[in-house]
Amino acid sequence: MAAYPETTTQAPAPARVLWPAMLRGLRCRCPNCGEGKLFAGYLTSVQECAVCHEEFHHHRADDLPPYLTVFIVGHVVVALFMGLEQMADLSMWVHLAIWVPVTLVMSLFLLRPLKGATIALQWALRMGGFNGEARGEEGVA
Repeated sequence: MAAYPETTTQAPAPARVLWPAMLRGLRCRCPNCGEGKLFAGYLTSVQECAVCHEEFHHHRADDLPPYLTVFIVGHVVVALFMGLEQMADLSMWVHLAIWVPVTLVMSLFLLRPLKGATIALQWALRMGGFNGEARGEEGVA
């Protein structure tokens, strides 16, 4: 008798809509339910959502949030600096007194929501551990 490989039929995974998930991530909420907190600390993500129990420990939001923060803050601060320089003749010390705090505050304000949006992007696109392999949802060969 010939041995046939077992065929398993799995139900298709439910669709994950990208933009609502990313908006939830920007609000630092679970991209799945929108209710649970995404962070345990300033940048430390929770292991799983307290409401829907979606796991987040395997996300790979490493370099994208700081890169986006530098990109956004750099463009805004340089544009404002150049505009103020054209309007007023200020000393370098005054510029430092203005733009260093603005840069720090903007960076600290944007980094966490951008990390949340990055985690939500990975979740919505099933990247990394969000594709079900980490939890054993896929068939085992």
